[in-house]
Amino acid sequence: MIASSTSRAHPARRNSKLLPSLGILLVTGGILLLLWFAWLWFNPGPAPYRYQLVEEGSIDKFSQLGLEAWPDLTIAQYEVYAEEVDQPLAVTHIARQGNSAPVRLDWENRTSELLLTTDSKLSELTALAGAINKYAAKDALILAWWDTSRQINLLAGRDTLFTQRVGEPLIVPAHWRNRIDAIQKYEQAFWDATASADEQRRFQRFADALLAEPQAGAAILRELAAEAAKSAKSDKADKAGGDATTAREAYIAIHVTDLYKLGIMRPEQFDMAYKNFPMEGNMHGMIGYLKNWMLENEFKTYTLQSLSDKLVRGYFLRDVKSLNTLIAQMLPFTESQPLDLTAVQLIYQQGGYWVYKIPPASSESPSPAGG
Repeated sequence: MIASSTSRAHPARRNSKLLPSLGILLVTGGILLLLWFAWLWFNPGPAPYRYQLVEEGSIDKFSQLGLEAWPDLTIAQYEVYAEEVDQPLAVTHIARQGNSAPVRLDWENRTSELLLTTDSKLSELTALAGAINKYAAKDALILAWWDTSRQINLLAGRDTLFTQRVGEPLIVPAHWRNRIDAIQKYEQAFWDATASADEQRRFQRFADALLAEPQAGAAILRELAAEAAKSAKSDKADKAGGDATTAREAYIAIHVTDLYKLGIMRPEQFDMAYKNFPMEGNMHGMIGYLKNWMLENEFKTYTLQSLSDKLVRGYFLRDVKSLNTLIAQMLPFTESQPLDLTAVQLIYQQGGYWVYKIPPASSESPSPAGG
């Protein structure tokens, strides 16, 4: 019997027939993999925590907060819960005016490390709003961290450089960092106030100002204020049918916790750290321990924030470059003199807040501080 030459395919020919199919599978698999990664990007899974509403209503329902001066606000109290943790990690109050996006008013962290944002007291914030109403003209522009800006805009009714949620820095524990995309998505959805690209650009420039030497930083602040004023004057001139040329007052409001936020955002430019210290009735003993800890860790200077009657937080700078920044010179570090600063002029200080007037480029004489 003569075997047919076609009864068995030649190995090379057989493989050549399989190659197109294999190529199709590889391409299909690659597309599916890309689709999977795309799905993960836009659907990163749930955040490892949630905001849980405790109570909501008018200011009458929250009389303990001292918000009588803002009767048109709707207040809500939230607790922050993590997966498989029974006790809240943090407590916060937020406010709305009509249908506007919610604004965080305070933050009480109940964990041993900073979470999502930094601790803040509502009593200090309402005092700040009162001071701005006292010292700043009605048409003044206030420059501050984006979250402080939104609070000032709500409670003091002043124009602020930032009106939306820039969201930087996002402070998360190390064990949550692999879920950062889910956290960012959840935060954006909850606060419903994502900043535009232009506002995000201005915020980075604002950070540049705080990290520059005082005179250079003040010049950047004037640049930002002029940019905002130009737009406002253009709108005002259009409405008035003429040219609006009146100079606009500008102020900068900072909080001691802005130190930490800057350190997270720009660690290569700002070498800082923090540590909590218990208050046990002996202030001198605590200060002695704090100074020893600072020297042992080779930090150059420190300033303090009161968290409660039993706890203070120390913020530490390691080098001269960090100390010579505008923000460090505006705060009461052991090596700084805010009252003598001329690049910006101190007008108010209460708790963790410090407010400075941004003088015109030709003005260098300080004005008296208020309290």
